[in-house]
Amino acid sequence: MQDLTALIRAVPDFPTPGVMFRDVTPLLADAGGFARCIDALAEPWQGSGVQAVCGIEARGFIFGAALAQKLHAGFVPLRKPGKLPPPVVSVDYQLEYGSDRLEAQRDALRPRERVLLVDDVLATGGTLAAARALVEQLGGELMGASVVIELLALRGRDRWSGGQQLHSLLRY
Repeated sequence: MQDLTALIRAVPDFPTPGVMFRDVTPLLADAGGFARCIDALAEPWQGSGVQAVCGIEARGFIFGAALAQKLHAGFVPLRKPGKLPPPVVSVDYQLEYGSDRLEAQRDALRPRERVLLVDDVLATGGTLAAARALVEQLGGELMGASVVIELLALRGRDRWSGGQQLHSLLRY
């Protein structure tokens, strides 16, 4: 993973003073690095029977769609409000700086479809917990989640419940 770490840009004081933003754009721009990242994200799920990958808006779409292709699974976008045509189901959740909502189309998953959640960063865990609740509301069977980056100091893993695997590639 050391070669992937070199492709993550640290941006101090973004978006606010005191925050060290981890920018995945250089990773995405490097064809070999991006391919190695997707291979590493897929590795724990090979042969597990994942049927759908749910990518969380917005960068989770990039990793999720590529991962779905690698796992021979469908892709389901989990979107911010107002981006999907109705009917949709939604989950409201709290962030460290406010609240937000995730939505999916009501028929995005079949009952008991085996689902993997994917996002770029696990910070405080609110978004991933909301995505879990949305998958459950849709009737999917959650297999687990994969993230490219886990920010350990923010303890987002503490909000991951249910016993399913939470796989992170890079930890800061």
